[in-house]
Amino acid sequence: MNVLDDVGVLMPAFNGQSDVNRTLASFRETSTVRVVIIDDGSTPPIVAPAIDGMDIKIVRMPKNGGIERALQAGLDALAQRGFRYAARIDAGDLATPERLAKQRAFMEAHPNVAVLGMWTHVVSKNGAPLFDLTPPTEPAALRRMMLARTCFAHPSLMLRVDAVHEVGNYRAEYCAAEDLDLLLRLMQRYDGANLPEFGLYYELNEGGISSTKRRTQTLSTLRLQRRYMRVTNPLDWVGIVKSVAHLMLPYDTLRWLKARLL
Repeated sequence: MNVLDDVGVLMPAFNGQSDVNRTLASFRETSTVRVVIIDDGSTPPIVAPAIDGMDIKIVRMPKNGGIERALQAGLDALAQRGFRYAARIDAGDLATPERLAKQRAFMEAHPNVAVLGMWTHVVSKNGAPLFDLTPPTEPAALRRMMLARTCFAHPSLMLRVDAVHEVGNYRAEYCAAEDLDLLLRLMQRYDGANLPEFGLYYELNEGGISSTKRRTQTLSTLRLQRRYMRVTNPLDWVGIVKSVAHLMLPYDTLRWLKARLL
């Protein structure tokens, strides 16, 4: 049996064919990698690149509806195809060797873990290192800190498809914070963990970061923090203070702080 037969790489894409090609070419696994690209209304449409050792399918959205709806459709597509695990990555990011095999082995050994991330190198558009994300690895620590800091790099995640559907899939209710919304719901019923090794190069495209999206994301995060806040957990208060700071401080200042505090 191909050890990755039940793993589907889930990649939403809107334009950016060259980024799609580069990201998929970065996977280095000993088994066939199965990919579902959700083309979110690209013009021209995304085309599946021909890459040895990859089986690539494309699901086309009727029009551009945003990443939240693309991910929702993607999880549905993986479930319909019988995949047990969804491995997230975004166009422009790069996977480290055997990322998928390592994550699947951990998930198989820990059946109560529904979401598994990996540590992440954050790099510029040209690949220059910026900073690293090395969040906690254990479920208890992640629960304590979920509202205070970035505990998972979303494009590094492996998710149990049935668990994601059980808690209601991705939703558009919290625009630009769909990942935190899903993770909080998952961790009410299951454990989350991070492998303590680097699995992703995350491309920080500063030119594509709009102030409108940052504000929308922060406001959605604040709504989630209010909904899930534990008043006796000091870290939850820290998270709210940080979100307010995101609304008030310039992006360059926030990036400087993140590079030194994370």
